[in-house]
Amino acid sequence: MIIYGKNPVIEALESDQPVNKIYIIKGKKTPFFSNLFQSARQKGIPVRELEKNKLQELAGNSGHQGVVAVLSQVSYSEIEDIFERADEIKESPLIAILDEIQDPHNLGAIIRSAEAFGFHGIIIPKDRATGLTETVTKTSAGAVAHIPVVRVTNLARTIDELKKEGMWIAGTDHETKEFFYEADLNRSLGVVIGSEGKGIRPLIKKKCDFLVSIPMGGKVNSLNASVAAAIVFCEARSQRRGKR
Repeated sequence: MIIYGKNPVIEALESDQPVNKIYIIKGKKTPFFSNLFQSARQKGIPVRELEKNKLQELAGNSGHQGVVAVLSQVSYSEIEDIFERADEIKESPLIAILDEIQDPHNLGAIIRSAEAFGFHGIIIPKDRATGLTETVTKTSAGAVAHIPVVRVTNLARTIDELKKEGMWIAGTDHETKEFFYEADLNRSLGVVIGSEGKGIRPLIKKKCDFLVSIPMGGKVNSLNASVAAAIVFCEARSQRRGKR
């Protein structure tokens, strides 16, 4: 797996992800690259200089910021890891459940928001959805290193299992009349975010205990999936802090 950009590579090093090798642009002598080289050497990770065109070819993107890291294949977490994470900090579980998010930029942005607002984990389906690609890692600004991401075969069955554990499932749906800030999100909660364009699938929607919407006041009646997720995630965290 390839990741690129200053923040994602630093996060990978600091969180002890399996970094095999780091490539930096040839001739850079800034403090960032000096510190990066020193940190990598302390961990026994080789660093090699590449010409700009070779580095861009390796990254497959011009936004590499002069640094590319090669990681071992990403290993997904288990649902038990999410519950353990919540238990460690003595909080009821707060989980983002993503229904067929296919744009890696959206997934990366949602992961970043979920981690920023203190969610304990993320669940994604294996089929018809993007996984943890290098674009996702880059877009998450390193957040993927700090939050468990679970990939499941059957999302509907997984939701049933979560409900057996006492969790409530809230779905985001622009057609429902209950606004997100009117709902009780201060509980063991899974927040379902639907796919780009189609929203939550009917089967998954039926599994939700309640649905919430975001009030719209403009001519556009829908939001990007990652933007909608960030708004609802923020409210869920705010209610836990007693700021309803």
